[in-house]
Amino acid sequence: LSGAPKIRAMEIINELEPMRRNVYAGAVGYLNWNDDTDLAIAIRTAVIKDGILHVQAGAGIVADSDPEAEWEETMNKGRALIAAVNSASAGL
Repeated sequence: LSGAPKIRAMEIINELEPMRRNVYAGAVGYLNWNDDTDLAIAIRTAVIKDGILHVQAGAGIVADSDPEAEWEETMNKGRALIAAVNSASAGL
Protein backbone atom coordinates (compact mmCIF):
# COMPACT_ATOMS: atom_id res chain seq x y z
CA LEU A 1 0.00 0.00 0.00
CA SER A 2 2.84 2.31 -0.70
CA GLY A 3 3.95 1.87 -4.30
CA ALA A 4 6.95 0.83 -6.31
CA PRO A 5 9.81 1.04 -6.10
CA LYS A 6 9.05 0.46 -2.44
CA ILE A 7 11.72 2.51 -0.68
CA ARG A 8 11.29 5.57 -2.93
CA ALA A 9 7.50 5.35 -2.61
CA MET A 10 7.81 5.32 1.18
CA GLU A 11 10.12 8.35 1.03
CA ILE A 12 7.59 10.24 -1.08
CA ILE A 13 4.75 9.30 1.27
CA ASN A 14 6.81 10.55 4.19
CA GLU A 15 7.45 13.85 2.37
CA LEU A 16 3.89 14.47 1.17
CA GLU A 17 1.52 13.10 3.79
CA PRO A 18 0.96 15.60 6.62
CA MET A 19 0.49 12.98 9.33
CA ARG A 20 1.69 9.47 10.10
CA ARG A 21 -0.46 6.59 8.90
CA ASN A 22 -0.50 4.79 12.26
CA VAL A 23 -2.74 1.72 11.84
CA TYR A 24 -3.89 2.79 8.35
CA ALA A 25 -2.37 0.54 5.67
CA GLY A 26 -1.03 -1.81 8.33
CA ALA A 27 -2.00 -5.34 9.31
CA VAL A 28 -4.79 -5.90 11.82
CA GLY A 29 -5.70 -9.29 13.19
CA TYR A 30 -4.76 -11.97 15.65
CA LEU A 31 -2.29 -14.75 16.35
CA ASN A 32 -3.33 -17.33 18.92
CA TRP A 33 -1.52 -20.06 20.87
CA ASN A 34 -2.60 -22.72 18.31
CA ASP A 35 -0.62 -20.94 15.59
CA ASP A 36 -3.82 -19.67 13.97
CA THR A 37 -3.44 -16.28 12.37
CA ASP A 38 -5.94 -14.08 10.61
CA LEU A 39 -4.80 -10.71 9.31
CA ALA A 40 -6.34 -8.02 7.15
CA ILE A 41 -4.95 -4.82 5.71
CA ALA A 42 -6.49 -1.70 7.24
CA ILE A 43 -7.33 0.14 4.01
CA ARG A 44 -9.98 2.32 5.65
CA THR A 45 -9.69 3.35 9.27
CA ALA A 46 -11.66 5.37 11.79
CA VAL A 47 -9.95 5.98 15.11
CA ILE A 48 -11.34 8.10 17.93
CA LYS A 49 -8.59 9.66 20.03
CA ASP A 50 -9.19 12.30 22.68
CA GLY A 51 -12.77 12.62 21.45
CA ILE A 52 -11.72 13.39 17.87
CA LEU A 53 -12.56 11.09 14.96
CA HIS A 54 -9.59 10.50 12.65
CA VAL A 55 -10.54 8.95 9.28
CA GLN A 56 -8.07 7.61 6.74
CA ALA A 57 -8.82 6.13 3.32
CA GLY A 58 -7.09 5.96 -0.03
CA ALA A 59 -7.25 4.70 -3.58
CA GLY A 60 -5.04 2.59 -5.77
CA ILE A 61 -3.04 4.80 -8.11
CA VAL A 62 -1.74 3.29 -11.35
CA ALA A 63 -0.28 4.77 -14.54
CA ASP A 64 -3.66 5.43 -16.17
CA SER A 65 -5.52 6.58 -13.05
CA ASP A 66 -7.82 9.59 -13.33
CA PRO A 67 -6.78 11.86 -10.43
CA GLU A 68 -10.27 13.40 -10.08
CA ALA A 69 -11.93 9.98 -9.99
CA GLU A 70 -9.41 8.65 -7.47
CA TRP A 71 -9.94 11.72 -5.26
CA GLU A 72 -13.72 11.26 -5.38
CA GLU A 73 -13.37 7.55 -4.58
CA THR A 74 -11.19 8.39 -1.58
CA MET A 75 -13.64 11.02 -0.34
CA ASN A 76 -16.57 8.58 -0.72
CA LYS A 77 -14.73 5.98 1.35
CA GLY A 78 -14.06 8.56 4.07
CA ARG A 79 -17.67 9.75 4.03
CA ALA A 80 -18.85 6.15 4.44
CA LEU A 81 -16.69 5.76 7.56
CA ILE A 82 -18.02 8.99 9.02
CA ALA A 83 -21.60 7.90 8.29
CA ALA A 84 -20.97 4.56 10.01
CA VAL A 85 -19.60 6.28 13.12
CA ASN A 86 -22.55 8.70 13.15
CA SER A 87 -25.01 5.79 12.89
CA ALA A 88 -23.26 3.88 15.66
CA SER A 89 -23.20 6.90 17.96
CA ALA A 90 -26.92 7.44 17.32
CA GLY A 91 -27.58 3.85 18.39
CA LEU A 92 -28.75 2.65 14.99
